[in-house]
Amino acid sequence: MTARRLAPIATALLIASLVGCNPGAAKSEPDSKPSAPASQPGKESAAPGAPAGGNDLSLAQAIAKIPSGTEDRTGYERDSFRLWVDADKDGCDTRKEVLIAEAVKAPEQGARCALSGGEWLSYYDEVTVTAATKLDIDHVVPLAEAWDSGASKWDAERREQYANDLTADRSLVAVTAKTNRSKADRDPAEWLPPAASAQCTYGADWVGTKLRWKLTADDKERAALEKLAKACSETVVKYEVAP
Repeated sequence: MTARRLAPIATALLIASLVGCNPGAAKSEPDSKPSAPASQPGKESAAPGAPAGGNDLSLAQAIAKIPSGTEDRTGYERDSFRLWVDADKDGCDTRKEVLIAEAVKAPEQGARCALSGGEWLSYYDEVTVTAATKLDIDHVVPLAEAWDSGASKWDAERREQYANDLTADRSLVAVTAKTNRSKADRDPAEWLPPAASAQCTYGADWVGTKLRWKLTADDKERAALEKLAKACSETVVKYEVAP
């Protein structure tokens, strides 16, 4: 059986209180839950799943490890990445595996992995969602961005692995359709989560995914990440290189 996402249900409950804040971040959307209390400067928490301390990288150190490159979208088509496969043949495709793993309240599973009930916390905007149909599964590093920064050279199998990466906790996240579509294919130079409490975690997720898949960063992207890292001094990036 293909390994499923390892993030425990408790992680979703704790996201709003564990992640570090970017003091200059945008405020949450009006319909979101109240933001978590701001962290004290220099006391930002590690990203969920990445314990502070140890041998893991600070966000700034991790950013420095991303190779530089020039983005090129020539030839990109979304269909170049095969989405939502059922790799372990258990009846639940990638989208549903993520929804099950990230549920704050577990949904009921019916025939063909039909999900009903359940509850989720969209960490990008701190919104609680009680209908799976109102959630998108976001590729933290969007497919187009991955193409621009290295995936254009991959074969179809490698791109399918990227698009359905269930073996890393933070490559795919369940978030409100509103925030996912607001983000589209933009990088951190152009978009950050609207909830200030989400931004350090998002930076760690983005950088960890880039390092996991050996993708490059252009100058504007790197500058935006380095600026974010200054407000996330104790955020830790933990990743494994994709096989």
